[in-house]
Amino acid sequence: MKLTLRIWRQSGATGRLVEYPLDDLSPDMSFLEALDVLNERLITAGQEPVAFDHDCREGICGMCGMMINGMAHGPEKATTACQLHLRHFRDGDVVTVEPWRAEPFPVVRDLVVDRSAFDRIVAAGGYISVPTGSAPDAHATPVPKPDADTAFEAAACIGCGACVAACPNGSAMLFTAAKATHLGVLPQGQPERYSRARDMVAEHDAAGFGGCTNTGECTASCPKGIPLTTIARLNADLLRAHTTRSDR
Repeated sequence: MKLTLRIWRQSGATGRLVEYPLDDLSPDMSFLEALDVLNERLITAGQEPVAFDHDCREGICGMCGMMINGMAHGPEKATTACQLHLRHFRDGDVVTVEPWRAEPFPVVRDLVVDRSAFDRIVAAGGYISVPTGSAPDAHATPVPKPDADTAFEAAACIGCGACVAACPNGSAMLFTAAKATHLGVLPQGQPERYSRARDMVAEHDAAGFGGCTNTGECTASCPKGIPLTTIARLNADLLRAHTTRSDR
């Protein structure tokens, strides 16, 4: 099949879209493999390859964030860019590929953005102070099944940034809520539950992310399907943090 990729190229303060026609592509290729083919041809021609983030290529690491035809990770629901296959496009399509667009995610080069703001949000949450010693037996601390399911659902967040890229406000509340929730509903995370929510949201705002208005684009674009109710849980913990005297 043939595709024309319109890719954002940027090495300084400004960038532009550049068209690259590709042919002899297999429908079974992943989207990142198509970028690999393009880069091999660019290198052979003595040109600068397209810079893009990638690592596991299994939908786990969250590195491959990019806008594909204006959609975070592309047109397939619950699918990362590395898991997106060319068979989801039509022969001859023109596909526009851009980096995440958010002020806290400055473009480093081409499709690569600096997502260290996410690291600062996680760091603001601090550590679990409960001394657990060595690995306990699985049944040593009973956890209600609904709480375990909620924690597991939130822990599935891979920190890709699709929620920010899709949100019209550039909010990272789904990410922040997921990172706070997967600790906040478990017994070990209770001592700092409310201060953790307060501190993480404060860092979220300081990083320049927008406010959440429950638009829902974040959860619609999340490759792991983290629900909007996760943000509601964070808001409840944040309210508790600001209405109690205890630092915890």
